Amino acid sequence: MSTDHLLLELGTEELPPTALKSLSDSFTESVLTGLVDAQLTSADAVETAQSFASPRRLAILVPEVRDKQPDQTEDRRGPAVAAAFDEDGNATPAAQGFARSCGVEVNQLSRLKTDKGEWLSYTVEQAGKPLADVVGEILELAVKRLPIPKRMRWGDGDAEFVRPAHWLVAMHGNAVLPTSILGLTAGNKSRGHRFHSEGEIEFTEAKLYQSTLREAGDVIASFSERQQIISTQIEQLADSINATIDEDQDLLDEVTALVEKPVSLLGDFDASFLEVPSECLISAMRDHQKYFHLRDAQGNLLPNFITVSNIESSNTTRVIAGNERVLRARLSDARFFWNTDRKQKLATQLPKLENVLFHVKLGSLANKTTRLMTLAEEIAGQIDADATIARRGAELCKADLITDMVGEFDKLQGVMGHYYADLDGEPSLVSQCIEQHYWPRFSGDQLPESAEAQAVALADRLDSLVGIYAAGEVPTGDKDPYSLRRASLGILRILIEQKKPLSLVDLVAKCADTYAAQDFSISTESQKEIVGFIQSRLTAYYQAQGIATSAINAVAACKPERPLDFDQRLAAVRSFNEMTEAADLAAANKRITNILKKQQGVVPLDIKDELLCEPAEQVLYNAMLALEGSANPLFDAGDYSTGLKSLADLRSPVDEFFENVMVMSEDPAQQTNRLALLKRLQALFLRVADIGQLQA
Repeated sequence: MSTDHLLLELGTEELPPTALKSLSDSFTESVLTGLVDAQLTSADAVETAQSFASPRRLAILVPEVRDKQPDQTEDRRGPAVAAAFDEDGNATPAAQGFARSCGVEVNQLSRLKTDKGEWLSYTVEQAGKPLADVVGEILELAVKRLPIPKRMRWGDGDAEFVRPAHWLVAMHGNAVLPTSILGLTAGNKSRGHRFHSEGEIEFTEAKLYQSTLREAGDVIASFSERQQIISTQIEQLADSINATIDEDQDLLDEVTALVEKPVSLLGDFDASFLEVPSECLISAMRDHQKYFHLRDAQGNLLPNFITVSNIESSNTTRVIAGNERVLRARLSDARFFWNTDRKQKLATQLPKLENVLFHVKLGSLANKTTRLMTLAEEIAGQIDADATIARRGAELCKADLITDMVGEFDKLQGVMGHYYADLDGEPSLVSQCIEQHYWPRFSGDQLPESAEAQAVALADRLDSLVGIYAAGEVPTGDKDPYSLRRASLGILRILIEQKKPLSLVDLVAKCADTYAAQDFSISTESQKEIVGFIQSRLTAYYQAQGIATSAINAVAACKPERPLDFDQRLAAVRSFNEMTEAADLAAANKRITNILKKQQGVVPLDIKDELLCEPAEQVLYNAMLALEGSANPLFDAGDYSTGLKSLADLRSPVDEFFENVMVMSEDPAQQTNRLALLKRLQALFLRVADIGQLQA
């Protein structure tokens, strides 16, 4: 058995640039996992594996891969010897059947002695498969697992992939591995840069993959290396005009995925375009052209841009001029839309929302706007916001969707509404509501700043979530076409991080009322499901912060209706869990829960003093009464942390109780009284969380 470098490369037409990095990560992980599981390489070799991704290829190079799997031995146990032979020593059907399954005669079986008796056994030796026989299965599974939402077919074959596949390389050292996938037979030939290379490129050694592609094909195969080259180039160009570049990892990833040999170029545009809002110009450069925009030392947009070309031209001036010409057309469109939209007030766009469908069962955007106005106004009244401002913000928040600018640059929704509302003389808080009701737009994004904007943001997410969920569009698995999970997380973040003590049950009910006013009924049962759906996102929200699932579940068991209340309880539980008494009390609570679960009927809460005959139960009862008097007011006031910590005083009385008192007494009255004591004790802890769930 020998080891050498393994090279796998799948060559395709240009892969989707926004997906290239995730495709490469998935491909690499699947191949490495397959090799390790097949015992063809070690974890140490995996650490030094190299992943490659460019517009036309996914590849991986793994060192120290074996040419075959190690041989395996399997000890198979058959029937007990007592059952394998009759009184005359003849093999029974059980023994004969076992021997046949092993492919041998009964007299070739061994015997295995254990503490529990003697058994027939047989050691099966299985030869390891050659790498060539296994690599095809690994490749097929890796391709199958790629995160491709929609696959395509090409030519006359039935192979399916994200883009047509044209070549496959599979080499171990200098040998080609005879395997195939997607209708392609593996070889040792690849293709270089689409414009700087002609014909096929042949690899003589797997380990020379990267250098061969660079020298013979003019391709920088490493995604990370290309990205570093681009970063260096654009920084140098920016420095050359004393400019800065906004950090934009998504754009950098996308541009890296568009080129195989990056050449960054600096261009400019007419400074008169700077009269248009900078967001419009940036959107034209970034989203449409994949250009990097530049700013001066004060943060103002400069009339310059950087484009990353996939061609090393001998006439860069001509390439720059071509990009400037294309951008000029884009910026001219933006200026035209800006000037056209400003000719009428934002509010005049509202009637046109009647013609824009929100959802086939839920009506138009005009219907949604009416609901938002009512709901935002009600929420504003509960969070000390100006209800009039919130209502007006809700009324105008979708109006800019009708404008020409947002029609062309859809990512500017809200932003342009803010600009147009300011030009119309709307209060600044109304303008803020229009833009910020979309916040947070993604995980970790900023939250709406004013209470009025928070009211509109909550109303918008609740309206979409409640209506679409009730319309039967429930997310399943990883499918969530209406982003209801993201809407739920946005609601939770606003309520928790902006300290809004609102009840989800109440919010969902109020939202359902706005739908009822438009003759769309949402049942109480559906409302409960929607509340549960929102609450289910709390686990992911807190796990992302590194909080133990046991602590989250302990609080979730009490089903707090207010997310802010959930957050305060969780903070108390985490603080309590750091105390030395926590483990013993958690174990005691778990024991109490298990005891009470076994009881049939309702366990009373009333405790009769005269039945407390054991000193340990009397001490526990008195300690509990004292804490009920001191801790419950703290819980009522929301001071869960102080209240929960005070319950640590119960540790010794609880330990003494379980050590010296028989809960399930033979005396029925005494048994019921002790169960009541445990239930009262459990209820005291449940004012915050089910502490028993902290017990591992």
